[in-house]
Amino acid sequence: MNFSLYSDVILLRDLPEEGLYAGDIGTVVEQHNGQGLETGYSVEFFDMTGNTVAVVTLPMSCFRLPTSADRPTVRFMSAV
Repeated sequence: MNFSLYSDVILLRDLPEEGLYAGDIGTVVEQHNGQGLETGYSVEFFDMTGNTVAVVTLPMSCFRLPTSADRPTVRFMSAV
């Protein structure tokens, strides 16, 4: 499955070094293709006020599309 640019995706694994956790919602900003490699995507994650939290590049198996069964949630992050 390929993800379209600017589509929302859901992270499937924790990335604590980036302050990201499974279930976080991001936006696809770039697709990366390498011969013989799994398609990768750069995904931008935002806080609730629109500020960028992180941009990560990972293989497509680390993301999925949202479904009607998904609900947004809030996780309080302490100030850095």
